[in-house]
Amino acid sequence: MSTTIAESIVAHLKTSGVRRVYGVPGDSLNGFTDALRRDGEIEWLHVRHEEAAAFAATAEATVTGQIAVCAASCGPGNTHLVNGLFDAHRSRVPVLVIAAHIPSGDIGSGYFQETHPQQLFQECSVYCELVSTAKQLPHIVQIAMRTAISRQGVAVLVIPGDVLLSSAEGHAGVTPVRPAGNLSRPTGPELADAAGLLNSANRVTILAGAGCAGAHDELLETARLLQAPIVHTLRGKEHVEYDNPFDVGLTGLLGFESGYRAMESCDTLLMLGTNFPYRDFYPENVPVIQVDVRGEQIGHQVAVTHPLIGDVKTTLATLNPLLEPKDVDARNHLGRMREHYSHTRKELDKLADDDHNRTPLHPQFVAREISEVAAEDAVFIPDVGSPVIWSARYLAMNGRRRLIGSFTHGSMANALPQAIGAQAASPGRQIIALSGDGGIAMLLGDLITLSQHDLPVKIVVFNNSALAFVELEMMSAGIPTFGTDLKNPNFATVAQSLGIHGVRVERPDELRPALQEAFEHDGPALVDVVTRRQELSMPPHVTGGQIKGFSLFAGRMLLFGQGDQLVELAKENLVREVL
Repeated sequence: MSTTIAESIVAHLKTSGVRRVYGVPGDSLNGFTDALRRDGEIEWLHVRHEEAAAFAATAEATVTGQIAVCAASCGPGNTHLVNGLFDAHRSRVPVLVIAAHIPSGDIGSGYFQETHPQQLFQECSVYCELVSTAKQLPHIVQIAMRTAISRQGVAVLVIPGDVLLSSAEGHAGVTPVRPAGNLSRPTGPELADAAGLLNSANRVTILAGAGCAGAHDELLETARLLQAPIVHTLRGKEHVEYDNPFDVGLTGLLGFESGYRAMESCDTLLMLGTNFPYRDFYPENVPVIQVDVRGEQIGHQVAVTHPLIGDVKTTLATLNPLLEPKDVDARNHLGRMREHYSHTRKELDKLADDDHNRTPLHPQFVAREISEVAAEDAVFIPDVGSPVIWSARYLAMNGRRRLIGSFTHGSMANALPQAIGAQAASPGRQIIALSGDGGIAMLLGDLITLSQHDLPVKIVVFNNSALAFVELEMMSAGIPTFGTDLKNPNFATVAQSLGIHGVRVERPDELRPALQEAFEHDGPALVDVVTRRQELSMPPHVTGGQIKGFSLFAGRMLLFGQGDQLVELAKENLVREVL
């Protein structure tokens, strides 16, 4: 019996350790899905939307560090993938895409569902090629997988349906594609120059990002030698925050005032594994050392005087012996920033109280309760928007927990589909999606995926009947809120109708029992929490433009006869200072 191209692809995936493929079936993809059926060892995880398939593959690649696979049929199937693939591409995780195409003889004829996938996927991939003949296989599969792994990105194979069904007779044997080690560090002179700058500085601040994964010990030793406060980015939180006596919190739009001040007051900035995008939060007129394994990322957002190309762990291990322990001035810098952080942390924690059992619930309280009830190795996945803010400020990391999300692409509705991928890849681990009401509604159909595949994902919905973060953006720009109202169902009832454990929480004293019950439930569970809409989540540094914007917002709301919303906003954010 002859082997088809689709069967050859499946054999390569299986030999390379792929255990599942996310997707939605379709006629042009039939050769591939039938090859999966015939093989029987790689799971076809059927989602309800191709965007969810791409998000799920992204999450699997993130939590496992291995290549993940998604697939779609021609035309609309491929276009639905794009948003989730942009997230994988910008998060730099290895994902292989099998993008089926119309029959090869009809390309260019305006055939039913015809698109140009090579152009469609070009911007969100590191490799994208059309397989026009059977002779290109299996080499092109290996090239695509190796490129995705080595460049940590998306590789797309565009394959017409008739090519998938064509014979693979005469092809070479199957060769596994595995990750290879890639430790690198700067040269001796570059490290010596950077060490000289750090040794001569009085107030060094470290900005640590996701590139610090696996380098916790080396990072803390650097901070000890330099007596430097460590500011972490959102993607760096899970790798940097825990067991860290030098931590002073986040900076940026989601961060702490202490993080902003530590950056503002330094005389040298050491950036480790981050391309932090917000230029307004960088210090001015100070020398900057940036360590990144990708040299092309250095200097994107701030002028860098000392670029060091290398992975953080190896670079710091080589740099630390060159550093001289700091004197009292540096310790004063660290002490001031740590004191500032302690004050900021206490103020934030006040906002997470149950507020005398008043309703609706404060979202800060919800996030902290989730953190306290969750497992010690839980994976948290917040939706873009206000759930990211509360996750950044109130979820406690411990070195075993993970915090993943659409933190660079910033796509709404990421939490549920990413939870699908994380749970499928980690069946014994607690996966918690912190969903916004807008986010859960956008890909609501994939709640069915949880039920169909019995994936025990735990979902907590922050239900405030609004696109709350968008409202904050409007307020700060001086624009009256418009088009942000959400008429929501009872999401717990929706979940129950799908065979998912569902409970609705409307009072603070109901929250912890509901979370405990849901998290202990043997199967998927959803907790719908009614939270306050008028909850300000101000950045750590408010600009003059934002103050002006809020003033304009207030004036316009009064002119438009919506002063009652201003009163409600004031009540929600000031009453706890009185109580």
